[in-house]
Amino acid sequence: MGEITVRVDNRGEKAVESGITSGQAMAELGVNLSGVLAAMVNDELVDLAHPVDKDAGIRPVTFEDPEGRRVYWHSAAHLLAQAVLSLYPGAQLGFGPATKDGFYYDFDSEHKFVPEDLEKIEAEMQRLASQNLELRRLEMSRDDAIAFMKEKGQSYKVEHLSDLEVDRVSFYEQGDFVDLCAGPHLQRTGALRFLKLTSLAGAYWKDAEGRPMLQRIYGIAFPTKEDLDAHVERLEKARQRDHRRVGPALDIFSFHPEAGAGLVYWHPKGTRILERIEDFWKTEHRKRGYDLVRTPHISRGEMWEKSGHYEFYRENMYSLDIDGVEYAIKPMNCVGHILIYKTQIRSYRDLPMRFAELGTVYRYERSGVLQGLLRVRGFTQDDAHIFCTPDQIQDELAGVFELTRFMLDTFGFKECCVELSVRDPANRGKYAGSDEMWEKAEAALCSVLGTCDQEYERAEGEAVFYGPKIDVKIVDALGHLWQGPTIQFDFNLPERLDVTYVGPDGGRHPVLMIHRTVLGSMERFMGTLLEHYGGDFPLWLAPTQARLLPIREEHVPFAQQVAERLRQENLDVDIDASDEKVGYKIRKAEMEHVPYMLVVGGKEVESDQVSVRKRKVGDQGQVPVGELAERLAAEVASRM
Repeated sequence: MGEITVRVDNRGEKAVESGITSGQAMAELGVNLSGVLAAMVNDELVDLAHPVDKDAGIRPVTFEDPEGRRVYWHSAAHLLAQAVLSLYPGAQLGFGPATKDGFYYDFDSEHKFVPEDLEKIEAEMQRLASQNLELRRLEMSRDDAIAFMKEKGQSYKVEHLSDLEVDRVSFYEQGDFVDLCAGPHLQRTGALRFLKLTSLAGAYWKDAEGRPMLQRIYGIAFPTKEDLDAHVERLEKARQRDHRRVGPALDIFSFHPEAGAGLVYWHPKGTRILERIEDFWKTEHRKRGYDLVRTPHISRGEMWEKSGHYEFYRENMYSLDIDGVEYAIKPMNCVGHILIYKTQIRSYRDLPMRFAELGTVYRYERSGVLQGLLRVRGFTQDDAHIFCTPDQIQDELAGVFELTRFMLDTFGFKECCVELSVRDPANRGKYAGSDEMWEKAEAALCSVLGTCDQEYERAEGEAVFYGPKIDVKIVDALGHLWQGPTIQFDFNLPERLDVTYVGPDGGRHPVLMIHRTVLGSMERFMGTLLEHYGGDFPLWLAPTQARLLPIREEHVPFAQQVAERLRQENLDVDIDASDEKVGYKIRKAEMEHVPYMLVVGGKEVESDQVSVRKRKVGDQGQVPVGELAERLAAEVASRM
């Protein structure tokens, strides 16, 4: 077969027989294969049994590598499918990929899975793993594969194969189980030692509404019990902080499917939090020279044709007929801000102009992807658009980035990850504008990130259709990443809508335009805050900042006087005037995450004081009412 040269970083290179497996090649170069799950061969992720037939650079892949976790969890998904078919032989298989934090598999089964089934399926997975079954890759023609899956009665696999435009496909076999899959996979099931099935959900076949609803089983697996136990503990902490659990429990928001999916109803407490966020947002924007505007929720469809939204974004837009004219419900605020800008001829002396709006927009999202506050159909963006000249662009971008950092830091987010989202170079037809425009926009964003000394990752294919953007991912208290601020460069809209300014030469010049949000959607940001703080909001954000706890009924009038004094400092306070004992009232206030509990009894009435308890800290002693009011007002002002 001849010889080839293989090399591994730090281990040199060696001539070996062509056709050697990637695992054998690494062993030849002295790599200890214990813990090695797969290999990168010339930048291609492959099995350890993959034959190498040309000169290659090889990198061992372990569970510590993102690629290694993907291989490990994908193999665990196959083990899950094998276990389900073993226990429920008539089940139909959908897809079973690895995810960023585990794996899932979709099933169509007459048996309706319930949480109690997960333990049974888990045990069967353990049994199959203990057999240390070999995973073998098989290849066949697409037509033979269709016949093979028909024989097994797997109709979803048959449909998927029929949609593929390829000549050959691959399968992976372990014991009596065979699944259509491109791989790569582990060598044996015995490596899947510590696993847990975590939850159930529904999912449309191929994520398409109107297709059959399948049953999705989620799971996780690790090479060590310690890693699995630590992950399960993190999952429990995340479950306790889940905004879909905390928000309704604290009476902050609700959803009403009977009135429409993906639409949030904000309760009084949630509205208080939003108002505090919005008041702070408006104040800081005015300080930085932004003018606040408001634009209608609907506009004629022809505006969205001119802007290019219909061409690139129409499937996500809602439209309606008014007097025979098509109108669109706005999915973005940019067109409205441009119309305001164009009401006058603008000079270079007027620029930069910064229009900001807490604008509610509506976008169609498939019901299968709706997720609490994180993915909704109606949401409010803390939106702004900056109109400027070429020589102003760097300062404006830097100013936006400074504001972004300031806002996130104030809300308690000390860490973030930044991505520069650019075009997919292989699919440029998806994007508006010339190559030159895109290259200039990307260079400007790179420059500001460099000036701000900000590390970032490049994300190809993640740009919006009208320009590249900076995406800031917020890191919460549990280490989860949340999509937050975005800074988007746009050469396209000003050109399409003829947005210009009069330069020093007296001629018309195209405006440069920046789209930006510094918090993102208010709905997603509220979900982020709920999970970051677990409901324990700092005083300035807490919906109920203090609660008066009168010991007996005769102490209620004094509690009302104290509440009125605190309200004069713009503090949100309430009174628990129930007949319950004060210990019960304290526990209830703690469960509702009230920052301060103010106990009043006979001694407090006589001395014009209150006994102060702080959430999760305890007794703070007696404090005169006036002093307490000033102290709490100062804490709110500090936003701590």
